[in-house]
Amino acid sequence: MNFDVYEYSDKGGRNYNEDSVGSRYEDSKGIFVVADGLGGHNFGELASECAVSSILSVWDNFSDEIEKQFTDIITSANSKILDLQREKNTTIKSTVALLMTNGGKAVFANIGDSRVYYFHKNALKMFTEDHSVAYKKYKAGEITRDMIGSDEDQSRLLRTLGSQDRYQPNIYTVPEPLEKGDAFMLCSDGVWEYLYDEEILVDLLKSENAQQWAELMLVRIMDRTDGENDNLSMITVITED
Repeated sequence: MNFDVYEYSDKGGRNYNEDSVGSRYEDSKGIFVVADGLGGHNFGELASECAVSSILSVWDNFSDEIEKQFTDIITSANSKILDLQREKNTTIKSTVALLMTNGGKAVFANIGDSRVYYFHKNALKMFTEDHSVAYKKYKAGEITRDMIGSDEDQSRLLRTLGSQDRYQPNIYTVPEPLEKGDAFMLCSDGVWEYLYDEEILVDLLKSENAQQWAELMLVRIMDRTDGENDNLSMITVITED
């Protein structure tokens, strides 16, 4: 099994880009990560770069039992960002969306409000839950899922890397072996807040490859932004033979 992969990251309407993306993959083995740094004055960029580089560094010690690696991977990344905080003498943090695959198995996770979407047999099968006050309001029935991105509490995060005790990920194991045509989209909030779930699926079904899928979604986003939008980053992944 191989992967068709496309990465995109842009500063949007901001002065600088605090998102980072990265991936390593070969045959059925892969690590894909999107991070959205928090801190301002370029410190957010340092946090997201630290998260991505720390997570990708496990490549040479990749385990067949990838679920068991997640806790250690996230704990290590969190420790490195805490070290960075002490070095810079300021609070810097990062969200993370992470996908790992090996031998047809896939596991993904998130911390904060970066997301992972999983598509199987032409349907959206699984997606991460945000660690935000707005998502809590959605789960409590106070707002709809489509209203999360515009809610006043969307940026109030309950878990992030760079926290002393609130950095634990939600971990999701894909229940079936990966098949040709299965797809994942990892993204920061600057992407998903402008898209409906149904549109992400429609654009996937229209696409011949991972880049086209991303570009169709980006057209929608650009039509809906006002020039002051957040950084936007994504990785699209489609399984091949």
